[in-house]
Amino acid sequence: MRTTLPADVVSYGDAARSRLSRLGGAEFALRCETDRPLRDGAGEALSDLGASDLDVRSDLNQFLAAAQLCRVAGSVALPWPLVEELLAIDGARLALLDPMTPRIDHGDLAGSWVGSDLDGHAVAVRPGPPRTAKLGPFVVLAELGETAARISAADVARHQVLASWRILGTLEAAFGQVVEHVRARTQFGQPLAEFQAVRFAIADANVALRGLEELAKFTSWRLAAAPGPRAAVDATVLRLSAVDSAVRVLRTCHQMLGAVGFCNEHDVSVLDRHLQPLLRLPVSAEVLAARLVPAVKSGDFETLFSDAGGVAH
Repeated sequence: MRTTLPADVVSYGDAARSRLSRLGGAEFALRCETDRPLRDGAGEALSDLGASDLDVRSDLNQFLAAAQLCRVAGSVALPWPLVEELLAIDGARLALLDPMTPRIDHGDLAGSWVGSDLDGHAVAVRPGPPRTAKLGPFVVLAELGETAARISAADVARHQVLASWRILGTLEAAFGQVVEHVRARTQFGQPLAEFQAVRFAIADANVALRGLEELAKFTSWRLAAAPGPRAAVDATVLRLSAVDSAVRVLRTCHQMLGAVGFCNEHDVSVLDRHLQPLLRLPVSAEVLAARLVPAVKSGDFETLFSDAGGVAH
């Protein structure tokens, strides 16, 4: 099976990395926490890349280009609701939320929003004023308005897949910095990378990242090639896997960095804090896992041990 991305998608990803990196990466995201209007620069950069012109609903290559854009956005902690904007409906950004505790990342930005739970029940939302928080510094509370047109299961799935690509990008950036750290930092007369325990931890994190990347590629293809209940279940599995991988990879990153990994002077701290909304919203990992139980019973959750009819044992 060939899992390499199309050349034009790779080229677009490279262009996105070049443009978004010029904003300043984690340092830019950190400045935006105290100077929120600076985020307009992120919107302008995305406009330069033609993000609003990407057709994520009907063309696989353009969806993959959007996925690479989300991946790059994650790697630079781009302070902008990119996934929500890529899936905008009639100009309103699409946010997945929990109706019981509706919260929206970057909800204080100008523009209209529509919210939906994971079952596609949509409502108009009115984001509240900016709040100050260390974890998820741009998350705002939202008020629910009138019921809106139902959101398709495909759009909910696309939202989860693109968010997972963004999580992957953030984890790759954090992991890359930690690899450089253990190669450069010397302890007891040798680089940290020479210690067996460090090598094992780095190898495990790398395996988690590469597995998440391949799963993201497969799920993106499945959405276009075989839309339906199983594709929607695949998207939930991917999102759950992304959250699980994030916990493992970030744990390793902070273990390797020690106390400095929790200081804003290090990019990993900024990447971690800005990633938290994607890991916690709209619902917890436990809720995502519980949503898969009916799919296992119906056979929509395919495994290596499914029979010809697709029913998992």
